[in-house]
Amino acid sequence: MSANPLSLWVYLSQSPLLWLTVTLLVYAIADAVSLATHRHALANPVLHSIWIIGVFLLLTGTSYTTYFGGAQFVHFLLGPATVALAVPLYENRKTVLAAMLPMLVALVAGSVTAVISIVLLAEVAGLPRAVVLSLAPKSVTAGVAMGISESLHADPSLTAVAVVLTGIMGAIIVTPLMNRMRITDFRARGFAVGIAAHGIGTARAFQVDAVAGAFAGIAMSLNALVTSLLVPLAVTLLVR
Repeated sequence: MSANPLSLWVYLSQSPLLWLTVTLLVYAIADAVSLATHRHALANPVLHSIWIIGVFLLLTGTSYTTYFGGAQFVHFLLGPATVALAVPLYENRKTVLAAMLPMLVALVAGSVTAVISIVLLAEVAGLPRAVVLSLAPKSVTAGVAMGISESLHADPSLTAVAVVLTGIMGAIIVTPLMNRMRITDFRARGFAVGIAAHGIGTARAFQVDAVAGAFAGIAMSLNALVTSLLVPLAVTLLVR
């Protein structure tokens, strides 16, 4: 084996365990860097894990299908992780109930704005109808967004890319934006990022404050429900 390292690499590259290890190791390093920078917005571990793994796959000539054979184990954990958001929700239930009415108003306003704004902008830019439909559900978590995309006969892969980019951008700008706007209520901060930036934004909210994370998780879940009902109606009315 040592005499032919290429053969060893070919053997290892076909093992799902290798790509699972690469994924976890890269994220652990990116998260450590983020922690060392006191969770600076630009040190988002998801953002840097994506490009590092992307470059690694490009340099090694590894297909995404081969990589996902191992990474799918992490993908499977997205479901339990989402369900686990119920724990901080329960712990902060009194705070949530006290802000129920403002939350519902913000939910409707945020969901409508997220869908209509991207559809109108894509239409103004002259993008093909299939692209417009793929971008419409960008502000909800990937599993729901791809399901909506499929129901509209759009491109779920493009939808997934839009969802990830939306989440990363939201996680990066939420803290400086809220600070600039002098919004100090962590309930409002968390709920806003949960609507706009789904799971990635929610992870960022938990890094900042537990209450913000709880409200972000609520917003992410409710926004998925509202958007799944709103998108088909919105694209019917807005798309030529």
